[in-house]
This record gives sequence, C-alpha cells and structure tokens, in this order.
Amino acid sequence: MHTPTESPDVNSAGGHDLRHHGDAEVRGRDLTDLAVNVRTDTPPAWLRERISASLATLAVYPDGGPARAAVAHRHGLPVERVLLTAGAAEAFVLIARALPARRPVVVHPQFTEPEAALRAAGHEVGRVLLRAEDGFRLDPAAVPDEADLVVVGNPTNPTSVLHPAAALEKLARPGRTLVVDEAFMDAVPGEREALCGRTDIPGLVVLRSLTKTWGLAGLRIGYVLAAPEVIGALQEAQPLWPVSSPALAAAEACMEPRALAEAAAAADRIAVDRAHLVAGLMEFAEVRMAEPADGPFVLVRLEQGAQVRERLRTLGFAARRGDTFPGLGPEWLRLAVRDRVTTNRFLQALDQALVLVGR
Repeated sequence: MHTPTESPDVNSAGGHDLRHHGDAEVRGRDLTDLAVNVRTDTPPAWLRERISASLATLAVYPDGGPARAAVAHRHGLPVERVLLTAGAAEAFVLIARALPARRPVVVHPQFTEPEAALRAAGHEVGRVLLRAEDGFRLDPAAVPDEADLVVVGNPTNPTSVLHPAAALEKLARPGRTLVVDEAFMDAVPGEREALCGRTDIPGLVVLRSLTKTWGLAGLRIGYVLAAPEVIGALQEAQPLWPVSSPALAAAEACMEPRALAEAAAAADRIAVDRAHLVAGLMEFAEVRMAEPADGPFVLVRLEQGAQVRERLRTLGFAARRGDTFPGLGPEWLRLAVRDRVTTNRFLQALDQALVLVGR
C-alpha cells in the first residue's frame, strides 16, 4: 500500500535530511568517488574550450537567446516552451514558488530537492512511498486524485528505476501539474521512455540537467520544458540574467550534433560498465539490488549498510548513504557506475569491508 504522508518540516522529516547530497560524502577527503553521479573525466576538452572562450564576453550581460534556441531545436520544440535555469535545482525552487499547488505530492524514494523546495515555499507536501518489494515501480493509482502537483524522477535517483512513459502519462490530468525530472535521461541509451519532446500531455513539466553527463556541477545549468504559460510563470519568478554567460555557452555547445553523439556513446558505455558492476555485486550473498537499473548508478541493500559504508571510507571509497531518502533506511547505499578498473577495485574493497563488519 502506497500511503501519502504529510511532512511539514522544511529540511528534515522522519529522520531524512532532505538537504544532504552526495558531494558531502567526499568533501575534504581523498576518496574514490562513487557517491556523486557526475560522469568522470568531464567536462571534455572541447567543452572546456568553449566555456573558456565565453570569458571574453563577461563584461556584457548574458543573452540566453541562442542557447534557448539550441535547446528548443534539440527537442523539436518552439522556444516559448523552453526556460534555462541555474541547474535543475533552481527549477524546483521556481516551480515551488510560482506554480499554484494546494496538494503537492512527491513520489519517493527520489531526489529530495523537490520536496525541500516545496516545503521551503510553505507547502504541505504529501508523499507516495514506492516499495522495494515492488521494485520501486510506479503505480499511477497510488497517487491521490486530489494531488494537483506531482513530482517524479525518471530514471529515478536513487533507485535507478526507469518508469514507462505510459505509466507517467496516466498521472496527467486537467488541473494537475506533472513534473518529471529527467536529469539522468541522457544517460539512458536511446533516451527511451523520455517525455521531453511531448506537447500533448496536459500539465507536463520536464526538467533536464547538463550537470551529470557533462561534468558541470560547478557551472549550474539546466532547463525546463513546458507549455508557454507555465514557462512564462516560472520566468516571472526568476531574477534577471539568472544563467551566466559561461553556462549559456555550455548549454549551446551541449546541444550540437557532435555533443549529442558523444552523450549517446557515453550512455552506451555506462550501460556496459553498469552491467559489470551489477555482475560483481551479485557475487556477494549479502548484497541485494534494486533491479533492473537503468541510470548511471545502482541502489543496493546490505543488512549492515551503515557500517559497511564507514568501512569503505577507511578503504578509500565513498558511497552515497541511502537513509536521507524518504522510503529508505541506513541499510541502503547508492553506488555510481564507474569504469571497470575502478569497479574492480571497489568490489575488492567491498569484500574487505564485509569481512571487517563481520559479514
């Protein structure tokens, strides 16, 4: 049974720290990073060069027009359906502040910023908690009919579940805003189940991020795709010049054909590397996984997950704790997909960690 629950506190509820993110696992420590889902060896040299070239224009106020047009062209949409933001995190804040919502609901486990932003804007937030026993799969009927704003990730962070587009479509209805966070969709081969180019689904708002695939967490660039009236409302809530010139240069560059081809090739490599990680994890009787995984990370469950995570730190590896995600507890860990060499080193460390905690 998926029971909506109310959560009035702004930053934490039920022991879940909604403002905790993977970067906290590695900050100030020399650890191999499996806690943050940013692709390694990024940004590539050609993208760094494009960003560096934009520094010559810093005396001029940013002009988002070319980048906005590039995003619209990439998704086959009119520019009126595109809003550039300082990362997807800003988009969540704009949605919470600018769009009407009396009964917002967030589908968990998932990225916690949407709920944190809604609560910070004064909303009472309902939760639909998906269950491990169901493979964290979405049942559209679990979302209350009265919910007028629904947030769901696809593929979902941290479960790595890719929900069928048809299931997400069932959440849409007149009078409801359906927010689909597709921050990791470009890491899915073929971007199957994506809704980003759809204009026929009422109330649909799709969020995208360039942070993960292109290694731009420090630059802050993402975008929203929605009906023109929704884009207009969100834009009214933005400050002037919300996206910097270097970030705009990056957005425009990442929409070019060669960039899209590189991202597609990276998604294919991630799928291969993820299969290697999953195969290695299956060798451990103590490890249970949320399967199938379709994102650039996997979610695993160990009875002594918290102790194993601490042991992994002493062995040089950072894993993302799961207990800050509503619906999960300390026995859950999220592991970013890395290259085979790094994964093999991690699997050896995991074996040692399990021995140290008494298996």
